[in-house]
Amino acid sequence: MSKSYIKLGELASYINGYAFKPKDRGSEGLPIIRIQDLTGSSNDKGFYKGTYPSKIEINNGDVLISWSASLGVYVWNNGKALLNQHIFKVVFDKGEIDKDYFVYAVQFSLHRMRQLTHGATMKHVVKKDFENVLIPYPSLKDQRKVAHVLDKLKESINKKMDELTKLDELIKARFVEMFGDPVQNSLNKPMVKLESLGNWKSGGTPARSNPNFYNGNINWFSAGELNSLYLSKSKEKITEEAVQKSSTKLFAKGSMLIGMYDTAAFKMGILKESSCANQACANIKVNEKVNVVWLYYELQAMKEYFLNQRHGVRQKNLTLKMIKKFEIPIFDLNLQNKFANFVQQVDKSKFENIVYLNKTLSSKILSQLGDAIRD
Repeated sequence: MSKSYIKLGELASYINGYAFKPKDRGSEGLPIIRIQDLTGSSNDKGFYKGTYPSKIEINNGDVLISWSASLGVYVWNNGKALLNQHIFKVVFDKGEIDKDYFVYAVQFSLHRMRQLTHGATMKHVVKKDFENVLIPYPSLKDQRKVAHVLDKLKESINKKMDELTKLDELIKARFVEMFGDPVQNSLNKPMVKLESLGNWKSGGTPARSNPNFYNGNINWFSAGELNSLYLSKSKEKITEEAVQKSSTKLFAKGSMLIGMYDTAAFKMGILKESSCANQACANIKVNEKVNVVWLYYELQAMKEYFLNQRHGVRQKNLTLKMIKKFEIPIFDLNLQNKFANFVQQVDKSKFENIVYLNKTLSSKILSQLGDAIRD
């Protein structure tokens, strides 16, 4: 294989999306694709009906790269749409490159791109820096060979991901078997307000203008990061000084965060260590009446019901006061603990799958790209 690298800017042109305004977003026309639509963190699509520059139109097979807030590379396969700002559409009009290989190579280089990000409130990569990023550049024949091997590895990853999905479904089925439908209170249990189940607090954001508050060793979660049962590592970290001298609070290990704002409302996660969160998060340290793992799944089962009670027009939010007043059916603590033990056993199987994904398959993907220039 050729032992060479090439700059991303020598391979293609990168077309940035359009800065659609809130007033442009309607319910008819072509969907406007934002970063959260690519990452799957939003179900709130906006549409645009009107004239637009042809360069921002995307179609099946187009390669998209988000360069602000969340770096990532994606292949679009959801029909004709319009590209929002902060995302590049890749136009392969320069160097000889296999598209599938290009996607893997950019994924391989994302860690370097993160080192080039700028900005305090919204991290982003400057286009010039992005275009100067080097990727391994073997011959076209070898690019296709690498892409084929990585496709096979990706199939293995997808199988493991299917197993994880089935394990999640098993937990949900067990919950329904033991506790019925909590929205309808199908088992006719006593109703309690959430405020009675523990100590509630809300998060806060340390002043961005104070450099002593950031880049510490204390987790500081945003509501958008509450995507799993257990939370172990936040994207940003803050310092002890931030906890002592700002509005943010240190929440106890084992307490639960709940998102309150917009598309992150009622996302949840249990802290694996003492951590902080921003003002878009509520926190509950449960008392002796409740098992926090059971409460997590109880609230998950009632999520849509609670979301329908949000306030706002353009941005629908919850407040800490509202959440504390929500009522749920309560069950015997022994039954809660029994369910939590079942979850723990299933989580062991999930953990084994995740370890396999992270340590085996992901490392092979990276090494395969490395071999493209070492062989």
